[in-house]
Amino acid sequence: MSAPSTLQRLRQVHAAVAPLVLLPLLATAVTGVGYRLLRDWAGLDRQQAHLLMAIHEGEWLKPLLGSASETAYVLLNGLGLLWMLISGAAMLSQSLRRQWQRAQSKQGS
Repeated sequence: MSAPSTLQRLRQVHAAVAPLVLLPLLATAVTGVGYRLLRDWAGLDRQQAHLLMAIHEGEWLKPLLGSASETAYVLLNGLGLLWMLISGAAMLSQSLRRQWQRAQSKQGS
């Protein structure tokens, strides 16, 4: 059996990382949007919407993991998002390239 191609390996790593970053990214997106909408449209002040910002920034991890946990949460969340975007774009690019090549070969036949 041959070693997996770069694209196959990229797909494997993308699929392995996706479940790990799904909940943190979803929580960050939902709480960030919720915070802004509640502040702007519902008229809540900072203190009233603080729970959403605490979740958004990973502040809730501080009692569990210490003072550097917020920074680590934001860093890992950002790196996870960048990885998913870059690897997803690479896979999409490869897929579109193959479709274009198939279409070109059909036109040439």
